Amino acid sequence: MFFSKRKILLLAGVLLVMVGPVFAQKSLPRRQKLPAALREVSGMARTPEGHLWLLNDSRNPPELFRYDPCTRQLLEVRTLPVPNRDWEDLTLAPDGTLYIGDFGNNGNHRRDLCIFRYHPQTEALDSIRFTYPDQREFPPTRYANWNFNCEAMVFWRDSLHLFSKAVFASDCVVKHYVVPARPGAYVAELRDSLHLPKRVVTGAALSDDGQTLALTSYIGGRRLGIFPYAHATVFFFQGFPDGHFLRGRIESRRLPQFPLARQYESIVSWSEGCWLVANERRAWQKQRLWRVYGPG
Repeated sequence: MFFSKRKILLLAGVLLVMVGPVFAQKSLPRRQKLPAALREVSGMARTPEGHLWLLNDSRNPPELFRYDPCTRQLLEVRTLPVPNRDWEDLTLAPDGTLYIGDFGNNGNHRRDLCIFRYHPQTEALDSIRFTYPDQREFPPTRYANWNFNCEAMVFWRDSLHLFSKAVFASDCVVKHYVVPARPGAYVAELRDSLHLPKRVVTGAALSDDGQTLALTSYIGGRRLGIFPYAHATVFFFQGFPDGHFLRGRIESRRLPQFPLARQYESIVSWSEGCWLVANERRAWQKQRLWRVYGPG
């Protein structure tokens, strides 16, 4: 059968559009070592250009890093004129605004919970202050009630959605709070909660179409009081009512480990069905970026 040059070019263009996302995924290795400066990655956000904004958590300078996972090049480091009390997650709005969650609260006693808003192009910077509606003690008297730590956040429409990190001594309930994505001081809305048996939540990301929420989580301890163990999991939520992510159906994926699970504290949607997770550096584990696949 004879094809004209025009038809051949058209067919080639269609094939490129169809397989382009596949090649984009394969261009990323299953794992890659992150630069030394990114030793405690706790939050990631993907730009439309295919770069990542990343941040380190507490005990590190207030810096944002722009990284290209395809070329493995650290492109830029920005120091912000605000403190890093305990930065724990990062999310990007469609207008390019970055939201930096300074809400790490391991001791459950903080009264200065904050989310910084920063626009990389204009360098505009302001903040959102908030409190939890159900916290009365700082910290709660019973350790099992310590569930006012947060390491996970996503932007959805005009709001920020936060997911709490419980302690293992509790029932391991993750709580879903909502805060307006504009400057001011607010009491967060407690929207939902969900029991995740023996798991505490360390990071969150939303797919580009808003149809899949991913939460990283882990469990750790000692068997027989002697032998250490740790497992890390991503929970994917789909089919949820609008803005009620924890009411969706759940699928889980075990994250890589050898011999123990790494400390995964951040996740981002890379392309359809493909996600990137990062683990922090430990004495026996290098800081790495991993490619994982969620539900189709």
